[in-house]
Amino acid sequence: MKGWTLEPAVAGLALLVGLLPTPAPAVERWFSTGVYPRIQHVVTPVSNLVPFALFDLLLLAAIAAIIVALVKVRPVWKALGRVAVGLALGYLIFLLVWGLNYRRLPMTQRLVLEREAPSTEAVADLGLEAVMHMNELHAAAHTEGWVEEQWRDPGMRDAFAATQRLLTDAPTAEPGRLKRTLLGPYFRWASVDGMVNPFALEVLANPDLLPFERPFVAGHEWAHLAGFADESEANFVGWLTTIRAGGAAQYSGWLYLFWQVNGEVDSDVRQRLWDGLDRGPRADLEAVSERVRRGQLPWLRTAGWAVYDQYLKANRVEGGVRSYGAVITLILRARFEDGWTPVRREAAAGPRS
Repeated sequence: MKGWTLEPAVAGLALLVGLLPTPAPAVERWFSTGVYPRIQHVVTPVSNLVPFALFDLLLLAAIAAIIVALVKVRPVWKALGRVAVGLALGYLIFLLVWGLNYRRLPMTQRLVLEREAPSTEAVADLGLEAVMHMNELHAAAHTEGWVEEQWRDPGMRDAFAATQRLLTDAPTAEPGRLKRTLLGPYFRWASVDGMVNPFALEVLANPDLLPFERPFVAGHEWAHLAGFADESEANFVGWLTTIRAGGAAQYSGWLYLFWQVNGEVDSDVRQRLWDGLDRGPRADLEAVSERVRRGQLPWLRTAGWAVYDQYLKANRVEGGVRSYGAVITLILRARFEDGWTPVRREAAAGPRS
């Protein structure tokens, strides 16, 4: 009898929480810069101690539980009810551990913005700046090489902490190690570079990433660990982290930005950007293209990103997967001081200790 009382309550609570309006300032204050950093400071360091993906264990356990329920519980409608309640419980845990960050104050309300929308020429100029930096940094970056374990790299760690201090008053997040996962083949086939496990707050990475891609992917996923759930904001934080880390990591950040701008401009501007590249950076970009082409299954990539688009929209990210490219608009609208230092709104910044 208790089960029948509890199960509808769990499902109803999940539905209520999923639909209930939540004021972004309250989520920012009490969860994203309050409760969540304390959770992350406990969970991620523990996850980092484990060399394998805890997400794999959770995924296998969930699949096993669903199979057992469907096979052993009768009638079938009762089994489906158990599965639905399990999913509802998982959703509530997801929100309480990490997912409420989707409802925090958006970056556009925490930074000083200078213009409504960037012009086509401004986007092209940003791409040309990326070209300039890639040409300048390429030789030294390849000579220096890329650290295999970014989470232990002092330069990346310091840059990540510095970037967070520019954007939020929350305690700085602990970086996560990039782990292999059973989802590796899916990442390869669907052209996914990485993801954060929202339950164990760990980072899962595509095993085929090239060395010069890994610093930016690490910075992007660390941004999610810091509570920046929106993809454009994670790209923004990841880019700021890599260009502050210097050296080889900085090259990774500018290469990412070139790639993003390249996907947002027309063919004429795209050709102008490619014409400006030296042979080395062009070869690196071609290697990334070849990695993606070699591994992906187009139909699965399309289906996978369509599902992810709906996931983002269900979590109140209106742009869906288009939010990835919104980082260009964010960079060009934000006011920066020297050294790409974003200027925060004082009202959003709050009191500093």
